[in-house]
Amino acid sequence: MTTPQLSFKCLQCYLRAIPRAPRRLYHASACLLADLPRPTVAPKISIDIKHIRQNAALYEQNCLERNYKTQSTYPARINALLEQWHIHQREARGLRERNNRLKLQLAIPTTLRDEDSDEAMGLKDMTKEQLIDEARELKEKISSIEEKESAVQSEIDSLAAAIPNLTSKETPRGNEPKVVGYINEHPEPDPSSSDRVWRSHVHIGSELNLLDFAGAATTSGWGWYFLLDEAAQLEQALVQYALSVARKHGWGMASPPSMVYSHIAAACGFQPRDQNGEQQIYNIQQNPNDVGRKPELSLAGTAEIPLAGMKANTTLEESDLPLKRVGVSRCFRAEAGARGVDTKGLYRVHEFTKVEMFAWTLNSTEASTAIFDEILSIQTEILQSLGLHCRILEMSSTDLGASATRKRDIEAFFPARPKDDGWGEVTSVSTCSDYQSRRLATKVDVRNLGGKIAFPYTVNGTALAVPRVLAAILENGWNERNLEVKIPEVLWPWMNGMKVIQQKERLR
Repeated sequence: MTTPQLSFKCLQCYLRAIPRAPRRLYHASACLLADLPRPTVAPKISIDIKHIRQNAALYEQNCLERNYKTQSTYPARINALLEQWHIHQREARGLRERNNRLKLQLAIPTTLRDEDSDEAMGLKDMTKEQLIDEARELKEKISSIEEKESAVQSEIDSLAAAIPNLTSKETPRGNEPKVVGYINEHPEPDPSSSDRVWRSHVHIGSELNLLDFAGAATTSGWGWYFLLDEAAQLEQALVQYALSVARKHGWGMASPPSMVYSHIAAACGFQPRDQNGEQQIYNIQQNPNDVGRKPELSLAGTAEIPLAGMKANTTLEESDLPLKRVGVSRCFRAEAGARGVDTKGLYRVHEFTKVEMFAWTLNSTEASTAIFDEILSIQTEILQSLGLHCRILEMSSTDLGASATRKRDIEAFFPARPKDDGWGEVTSVSTCSDYQSRRLATKVDVRNLGGKIAFPYTVNGTALAVPRVLAAILENGWNERNLEVKIPEVLWPWMNGMKVIQQKERLR
C-alpha cells in the first residue's frame, strides 16, 4: 500500500480571489464559500435566505461597509434568481398538471367521460400511443425544468453563504478602529525625555542566544524559527499561565487536532480574501487516487477551527450552554504578510503556539455579549499581569472577517517596532452570532421555546499567542546595562524560579 505524499499547496488553486482591504494577521477572512467543492460528508448549510431577501438593501450596505464589494451585489442577485425560480415553478406546475391528466386518461379512460372542456375533449380524442408519446415529452420537459430549478437554488444558496455576517451597532464604520481603553502604564513615565535604550527582540534573542532564525530558514524557510533554552521554557510558561487563568474562570480544556477538513475551515470563515491571491491556509496535497473521493485536509490556522468543528452536526442541550472550551494548538498561517522591519523576527510567522478560547451560547445577543466580555476580561488579566502596556480597540467594519459581527483587538507596545507608534496586535475576541453554527449544522434544543431547535451563537478569542507576547516581553523587559531580560513574576513558577534571563556560555 502506498503512503500518501504530504505536501502543501495553496487553496487559491481552488478558490477565486476576492478583493479586500489589507488585514491583520490574527483575523479570520472569507471568500465565496461555494468556490470550495463541498463533499457529501460536509455539514448541511442552513442560511436564513428569507431574511436576506426581505432585507436586501441592509445586506448590500453591510457588505459595502466591510469592503466586500463583490458580495454587495449578491442580495439583489438572489432576489433576481428567486424570480427565475418562481417562473420555473409555474411552468413546471402547468406541465405536471397536464401530465397528471394524461396519466389519468391512460389509467382510467372513462374518467373524463362527463367533462366537456376543450382539454378533456382533446384528451378523449387521443389514442393510447399519442397519450404515451406526449407523456414522455412532458416528462423530459419537466426534468429539464427541475434541473434549472436546482441550478438556480444552488446559486442562491452559494451566494447567501458568501454574504458576511451583519455588523454590530458597536462597530465603528469605516477604516479606523476606536481606542476604548488601556492596560498598564507606559514603561517610561516620560517617553519623550527618556534615554532608555530599546532593542528589538531579534537583537535581544541573538545577544542572549534565545532565537535561531538562520537554522530555521535552512530547515523550513523564512517565517519559521527556533526558540532556544529560556525562550523555549518561556513559551511553555506562557501557555501554562494562560491555561491556568482560563481554567480559573471555568473554561474546560481541550487538546484539538492541528489538521482539519477544508470544508470545516471554510465554514468558520477561513479562506483567502485578498486582492493579490495571497495564501491564508496550508492545504494538504492528496494522493491522486483520493482526489474527488475523500475530503481535502488543511492545517488549522487557529484552534478556533477544530473547536468549532467539534460540535458540527450536533444538537446541544440548552442546559449545557454556555459551553466554554480553551485549547492549545500549533497554528499554521501560509500568509505571513509583507516583509519589512516592522514584521521581522517573531512578529509575523508561519507557525506558532496559541491558547484559544471558544464558546457556544444561547442564540441571543445578551448571552453572547456576556461571554465576549468575559473573554476580554481574561485577556486583560493575562496581559496586565505580564506587565505589558496595551491598548484595547473596537475594530472597524473593514477589519471584520466574514463570520464576526463584532471584534475587539488588544495591541501591545513593542518599543523597537517602528510602525504604528510601536503598537502591535497580540489578542482578539470576536462574536459571530449564528454565522458559524448555521454553516456547521450546530443546533441547540431551546426548552423555554417549547423544544424549538435554534442555532447557538459562537464567540472566540485568543488567550495568548506565544511569539508576539514573547517578543513583547523581551523588548519591554530588556535591561541594556546588565544585558538581561526581566521575567514577569507570574511566570516564575513555570521558570523554575528564574527571575531574569542573562547572558550565558553558548552551548556547543
